[in-house]
Formats: sequence, structure tokens, C-alpha cells
Amino acid sequence: MRDELASLKRLWKTLGPAGWLAVIAATLPGISGILLTGYMLTISRFLREQGDSGVLIYAAVFAVAAGLSLLPTWVQSVLGGFAFGIARGIPAALGGFTVGSIIGYEIARRASGDRVVAAMNRNPKLRAVRDVLIAGKDRRGFWKTLGVVTLLRVPPNSPFALTNLALASVGVPRLPYLLGTAIGMAPRTVAAVFIGNGIAHAMKSADENPDFSLPRWLWAVGVVTLVAVLAVLGAVANKAIARVTGSNGVPCPEQAP
Repeated sequence: MRDELASLKRLWKTLGPAGWLAVIAATLPGISGILLTGYMLTISRFLREQGDSGVLIYAAVFAVAAGLSLLPTWVQSVLGGFAFGIARGIPAALGGFTVGSIIGYEIARRASGDRVVAAMNRNPKLRAVRDVLIAGKDRRGFWKTLGVVTLLRVPPNSPFALTNLALASVGVPRLPYLLGTAIGMAPRTVAAVFIGNGIAHAMKSADENPDFSLPRWLWAVGVVTLVAVLAVLGAVANKAIARVTGSNGVPCPEQAP
């Protein structure tokens, strides 16, 4: 027990500011996401009252809040669909998390420095994982890194802020990081916007007709279908990651250096 505590203390000291960022990224978005859900109606009304500027305000706040680990991306995406519908909500949400990922990357890179890389280099398994993410400077390495980052971003249970921190801290190059983030997170972001738009339409119909109610089976089918699609995407991504890294997070023999 003492040895484990000593190891944790050494790890915490090694991580430096990146350790505090990890704590914030793991806790704050979940708490603030609950608060945002409670005020979604009020916030969406305010944004719509701003006209075209409301979309820009939404995207800008989305980017800053996501980049600083203040709010979860999925709740903000739902807000986009709730406030602006599908046509404007999707591009605004996509732009918000993409710029947010850049902000998160730059903060993490400066906070971690070379500490995380040094810690990983001292552990053979962690070093092997880093070698998979940093697949070289040539064109083949670029596409491999892009593919791994994309797959890491696809599962709906992949936390945005923590993944930003992890990828930036191990030194993933900016371009494959940005492209992989945009491609991998697009499906779940679009799904969240659709959910927000559906909730807005249901509330509008209820306001116009007090006797209106959506059939429960329709809600059930919609939720089950969405969960099934996201689960399939996540399973495919996880299997692909396992093939690239090996079942234990170590590169397969033919991929090992």
C-alpha cells in the first residue's frame, strides 16, 4: 500500500500542472452539464433573441467552454439543436467543438511540456502506446495517427476534455489531431443536435396544443435507434483500435519497431 501511494505521489509530481488539468477535465464538465440542462430553455430563448448573432455567440461560447473543460460537448450540441434547429445547429456545434479542441490542445501542451512524454518513456507499455499515436513523420505515419485519433474520438463515452489532454500531452501532431477530432466526433455531435431539435419540436407542439402528446412508442424507438447506432459506431471504433494497438495496448508484432 505504501509503495502504491509513493508511486502515485511520484506520478502526480511528474505530471505537474497536467495533473490538475486532468482532475478538472474529469469532474467539472459533468457537474456543469447538469446545470446547463436545467437552464437550457432560458439560454435558448436568449440566443434566439439575438438573431443571427445568436449562432455566433453560441459557437464561440461552445468553443471556449469545451476548450477550458467547463462544459461537456454533448450537452452543448443538444442546446444547438434545441435553440437553432438542424440546419444551423449542426454547423455551429461542429465549429464549436473543433475550435474548442484547438484551445484544449494548446493549453494541455503548455501545461504538460515534456513531463508526460518522459513518464511514458519510462514505462514500456505506455511508450508502445505513444509510438502508435506518434506514428512517424512520413505520409504513412500521418495517416496512421489520423486514423487512431479518429477512432479514439468516435465512441460516445470518449470524454472530450480528457481526450484532448491525453492526446496533446503525448505529443500528437496538431494536424492529425484536429482532423481526427473533427471526423471522429461528427457523428455523435450530429446525433445530439437532432435530439435537441426533436425536444424543441415536441415542446412547441405541446404549447400549441395542450392535448398534444407524442406516442411513447415513438420516443422509445427513437432513443433505442440512437443508442444502437452510437453503440455500433463505438464497438467498431474500439475493435479497430484494438487491432492497431494490440489487445493489451501494445503494438502488434508486425507493427512494433
